[in-house]
Amino acid sequence: MRSVLIALLSLCFGVASSPYAAAAPTPKSLQIYFIDVEGGQATLVVSPSGESLLIDAGWPGYEGRDADRILAAAHQAGITQLDYVLITHYHRDHVGGVPQLVDGIKVGTFVDHGPNLEDSQVTRTDYAAYEKAIGGHAHVVVKPGWGLPIKGLQVQVLAAAGDHLTKPQPGAGEANSYCGSEPAAAEDNTENARSVGVLITFGKFRFLDLGDLTKKKELEIACPNNLLGTVDLFLVTHHGADLSNPKALVWALHPRVAVIDNGPRKGSSPAAWQIVHDSPGLEDLWQLHYAAESDRDHNVPEERIANVKENCEGKYIKVVAQADGTFTVINGRTGVQKTYAKK
Repeated sequence: MRSVLIALLSLCFGVASSPYAAAAPTPKSLQIYFIDVEGGQATLVVSPSGESLLIDAGWPGYEGRDADRILAAAHQAGITQLDYVLITHYHRDHVGGVPQLVDGIKVGTFVDHGPNLEDSQVTRTDYAAYEKAIGGHAHVVVKPGWGLPIKGLQVQVLAAAGDHLTKPQPGAGEANSYCGSEPAAAEDNTENARSVGVLITFGKFRFLDLGDLTKKKELEIACPNNLLGTVDLFLVTHHGADLSNPKALVWALHPRVAVIDNGPRKGSSPAAWQIVHDSPGLEDLWQLHYAAESDRDHNVPEERIANVKENCEGKYIKVVAQADGTFTVINGRTGVQKTYAKK
């Protein structure tokens, strides 16, 4: 399927010959910016080759706040265009910022799961705005098992449009002992359950982003066998909401570090926070915001929180990863950083 996607991209965009990719400096490591879009998602991935992938674009409005924050992160990363923009699903906090984004930076290819699948007026409205904004751009609809052709990285699509991979990732597939005690999960007919989920691998380093998948879909890839294996870095699903993040998934992943892209009053529910915090082998949990509607026992120390006040400057959390599995997490507010040695 990877070869199919490469062929499609070559036909519709000419990725390999793009002059913009050549203009970007080539970092020696993988860079990941968890950009604060106040409880939405905007995650910028810059490969060692200098190619870029933005996962989601935050909210609309706010005088272009989220697009401006994405552009600031792109500047910090030393890139002048976004080679790929992947939209996990069509809820406003993920897709809403696209019209403002395309006004501010060159975008190569948009990637998504296909048409909106949620019966709600607001989602139909936001999907229509997205369709209009990406007119004239290359556009690819992905399916589980496909990959994005980014040099130096493996970007594997795990879930899309309600479907998911059925074969285990290399080294995965073992029976999941946590499944037996996991409560049954409810059906979800929203776009959350149709999220595109990706696993990004750089040498021995593995980063998982499942968008806003909800529990039933998460459990389908974790039970009865864990199809994903373990990861080094986990973007806590759905901003840390308790509609997602079942113990049987999170604990089977054994993440070394987890990041919650919550807002001051959105996400990071105490129940989900506790599941992630207690995950076997977790070394640290980081947050984009102090969760104002939680309590101190369900917030990490301030040195691992990018934004501690509700009216903030939108500081990011940055990860710099090496191919040997070593990675460093940096708090954009304070400059505090911690390196996690290879294993």
